Amino acid sequence: MHIVRSAGNLQLWAFALLIVAGAFTIVTYPRSVPPQLGSVQPGDQLQAAAQQSRGNKTEQMIWTLQERIRRRPTHVESYALLGGAYLQRARETGDSSFYNQADAVLDEALKRDPQHLEALLGKGALAMARHEFREALALGEQARQLHPDVPRVYGVIGDAQIELGLYDAAVETIQTMVDLRPDLGSYSRVSYLRELHGDLPGAIEAMQQAIRAGGSTAENSQWVRVQLGNLYFNHGELGTAETHYAAALAGLPDYVPALAGLARVRAAQQRYDEAIKLLNAATQRVPLAEYVIALGDVYARSGDKQQAEQQYELVKAIDKLAASNGVNTDLETALFLADHDIELQASLAKARAAYAARPSIHSADVLAWTLFKTGDYAAAEQYAAEALRLGTQDPLKLFHAGMIATARGHDEQARTYLLQALQLNPHFSLLYQDQAVSLLRKLGGTVPSVGSK
Repeated sequence: MHIVRSAGNLQLWAFALLIVAGAFTIVTYPRSVPPQLGSVQPGDQLQAAAQQSRGNKTEQMIWTLQERIRRRPTHVESYALLGGAYLQRARETGDSSFYNQADAVLDEALKRDPQHLEALLGKGALAMARHEFREALALGEQARQLHPDVPRVYGVIGDAQIELGLYDAAVETIQTMVDLRPDLGSYSRVSYLRELHGDLPGAIEAMQQAIRAGGSTAENSQWVRVQLGNLYFNHGELGTAETHYAAALAGLPDYVPALAGLARVRAAQQRYDEAIKLLNAATQRVPLAEYVIALGDVYARSGDKQQAEQQYELVKAIDKLAASNGVNTDLETALFLADHDIELQASLAKARAAYAARPSIHSADVLAWTLFKTGDYAAAEQYAAEALRLGTQDPLKLFHAGMIATARGHDEQARTYLLQALQLNPHFSLLYQDQAVSLLRKLGGTVPSVGSK
């Protein structure tokens, strides 16, 4: 199987591969690699421990493993598996304090056995969750030296390489993962790589393969359904996106990523009351910044500025809590501040720090946008070009590039970027879609029909 194909004609890239929201803002950008697949997914032994616990619930799993440690305090495996359970609990609740608990027990495991596979993968997963990607890569490479035939090892390595902008290396890594075990985790990563390289049909094909492969838990399976919905939404196919979000909710009622996805559809349809209801349900279950920002943006779009500001203030509190638990949110916070014209110099400083730490196309785009917002158009143009270097068909990146080109007086290039953004998805951003239409018309461009897809 081969991973990366060129957009359009689906010719193979230099590396033949078959076939990776997170998202901090309402446009689910920058999308991250799947956190529960390979890098955060519990190992086979943790799944076995889960089956032994009543109801197969994460809380019960944690209790079972804690009791096992009390009975056998020198049992390395229990510490490693408990670390994985804490990471899963953090996923389920959005409570980053579980990271500190995971860190402590994983360190205990590695103190007793520095080469323990599950503990190394758990530490790699924790580093990914905290956005410490260089550390995650080092841990993944350490695990590969010890266990080169374990597919999940390559998930940690490939995820970190993608976040660090090492795309050619990531292609090779995920190809190895696919070759070792073509499953939900490897297919979903292939999908993300194809998406990054501008191959929407290939990304959809790979995510459909991930769905067919199925996951070890209901959450895994419904996560990939939501990702497929996001692929369709991000390219303007609202009806198909809604179908996949609804399917995820049918498979796992009240599943928060699906609620948030359906809310995006409702907001794009200007059914703001329904979108607000869905996002309130999502934030009450999992108060992640991405959902709170989305809720604030829908309130703002509906005309309720007071409620919008309340959500934006809550985002700042969530960010402080994440930082206190070791999570680096420079990139996500920089974009939020720039999008909402808050503390623009702080936004620029965070964007620079994020780019230095994780020089991906997403970081380049956020740095370009913060430079634009602070008036450095020449530097912004340089980073906007870098953000588009893979050919990613991302309407938001194209909008940013269009705005920057306009500021530089490059009207023809600006028309091209803005037209591409609106052709991909006329609903790409509650904050910016109207501005994109207005500017394209001002530049003499023809606005594509909203109902063209």
